[in-house]
Amino acid sequence: MNGQIQLIQLTPNELQNAIIEGVNKQIEELKDHFQPKEPTELLTRAETSKLLKVNLTTLWNWTKQNKLVSYSIGNRVYYKRAEVLNAIIELKN
Repeated sequence: MNGQIQLIQLTPNELQNAIIEGVNKQIEELKDHFQPKEPTELLTRAETSKLLKVNLTTLWNWTKQNKLVSYSIGNRVYYKRAEVLNAIIELKN
């Protein structure tokens, strides 16, 4: 058939409605699975230590032990909030 589709006994309005219905179905499916990307929030060392309720020495030790990942921009050190929160593990009783 060479990629051709023949529409038999289908009015232009029926074709239009079928297309609209298919597009709406795809849009609804996309809405169900769509999660907007949140921008990465960077925390300073002071903000991270305050969030974790530890002092800066403990924060430095955790970074050296690879428990937390730090990022530097120039002379400043930052931590990604999502990574800090993911580093907190649940203790099993």
